[in-house]
Amino acid sequence: MNKEYSFNIKRKRPEDLFKNVSDYFNAETLTNYAESKSIMRTQKKIAIRALELLELQKNHCLILDAGCGPGFAAFYLNQLGHKTVALDFILDFLKFYDITDLNPILADMSYTPFQPKIFDAIISISALQWIFKEVGNKIMRSNLISLFRSFYNILKPNSRAVIQFYPKSNVVMENIGKIIRETTQFSGTFIIDNPNNPKKRKIFLLLEKKI
Repeated sequence: MNKEYSFNIKRKRPEDLFKNVSDYFNAETLTNYAESKSIMRTQKKIAIRALELLELQKNHCLILDAGCGPGFAAFYLNQLGHKTVALDFILDFLKFYDITDLNPILADMSYTPFQPKIFDAIISISALQWIFKEVGNKIMRSNLISLFRSFYNILKPNSRAVIQFYPKSNVVMENIGKIIRETTQFSGTFIIDNPNNPKKRKIFLLLEKKI
């Protein structure tokens, strides 16, 4: 990654303060998150950007929303006419709203329970930073490798996955890129919107399955 875009966020974020995402999303926090109009608007904007990066070649695609939370992004994709599968491993998110039309699945996104080559695309919004946040952590590295291999397995050939997340530093990003190169068949790149504005910066990992 270009050094001019290097960064290191020093303030503590939820993933720094809590070991597991399920520890952070207790009843009150989960409710506040799921009812937040601001978060809903932000996730819709990110979903719109993810669709641009996916460059879907057809309408009515089958899309996995991995780490879907209360289903904001998946609901928007359904409104556009796509068929969406909303996956999360926090049950209270999946039942906060009636999202039966989103085919909710209770599962860990690092170990998806799907048959090979069924999805036209995968999106994931604001979840990856919980899976890999400590460079050198062997368990996190193993879970990350499993996630990428699982995504590769369930994507159709010539399909893409777009993962938006909030890495702590460019060092974390570089390690993720190295893991992808060394352990998967994905071709990929990082796309950074507003790289020099920390408040508006959005980081996307674009992965492509060629065959």
